[in-house]
Amino acid sequence: MAQKRQQVAAIEADMSAPGFWDRQEAAQQTVMKLKALTGVVKPLESALASADDLATMMEMADEDESLVPEVVDELDRLEKAVDALELKSLLGGENDNAGAIVSINARDGGTDANDWAEMLLRMYSLWAQRNEYQIELLDRQDNEAAGINSASFVIRGPYAYGYLKGETGMHRLVRISPFNAEGKRQTSFASVDVTPELPDDVDITIDEEDVRIDTFRASGAGGQHVNKTSSAVRLTHIPTNIVVSCQNERSQHKNRATAWKMLRAQMARREEEKREAAQEQKYRQQAKVGFGSQIRSYFQHPDQRIKDSRTGYGENNFQYVLDGHIDGFLESCLRWRVQAHDGSPPSD
Repeated sequence: MAQKRQQVAAIEADMSAPGFWDRQEAAQQTVMKLKALTGVVKPLESALASADDLATMMEMADEDESLVPEVVDELDRLEKAVDALELKSLLGGENDNAGAIVSINARDGGTDANDWAEMLLRMYSLWAQRNEYQIELLDRQDNEAAGINSASFVIRGPYAYGYLKGETGMHRLVRISPFNAEGKRQTSFASVDVTPELPDDVDITIDEEDVRIDTFRASGAGGQHVNKTSSAVRLTHIPTNIVVSCQNERSQHKNRATAWKMLRAQMARREEEKREAAQEQKYRQQAKVGFGSQIRSYFQHPDQRIKDSRTGYGENNFQYVLDGHIDGFLESCLRWRVQAHDGSPPSD
């Protein structure tokens, strides 16, 4: 606790120094680190103070029984605060406090899969807004019929990557297809890939000779700029077949810089996975296409329910979850990863 307070004081001193905002990206990383630290320090200080107050209230309740309901309410509030702090203690990975680069791709299921991919894009966007995180769209490829073929975006906020990295994998939707005139039930898939947004000073070596660079005309929203210039950039890392693209900016130079950042993030996560595999403690499942490979299933027919195949956690309000209320799934996955790391049996 004392060490975290010292870190907060040191960062606040750096932020007040002249020229702090001259390097915008580095400054934003520092601000994010400060928010993450204060997000732990302040609740912990509050919980410790509340514990002292609770002890006093319990002594008073021994003499005045009318205070017992107040003690019970305060105890319940304190337990919830401790649970929230315990959850944050699980976010100790090397890049957990980084922003999250999220990529969504439509897979099996035809037009329904494209629509499903766009529904997931909306879900994560609403989650980010609810948590007052920043979101920046990097790339979006619309489907001609409906929905999207793919999209990439960044979510920036305290522990964004730590919370979202468990979302990597295949997401399955079962519903009555709005694109089928006969009203048949359709199963569709979309893959989600989450990587950390790393600052430029992180050392990730990529041989430029291994990367193919393609430029193409931007698509989607953009007014007169759309389809006029080849500003969009696609990078293909040939040895690993990792592909990233960016068309968010009008400038090809800026899109190229962002695409390189996305590629470095993908390579960093590969290294993270190699370390986990070497320790035989890897918790993340590889995304595959097709039945039986999904990490989570979303049912809208015949009944409404969402079930995570790894943790066993589920909810029954389909639209509530699709409106960005995914915290229960994120938290259960955090706890499941720790159990997998420790070799404990998974919880039901």
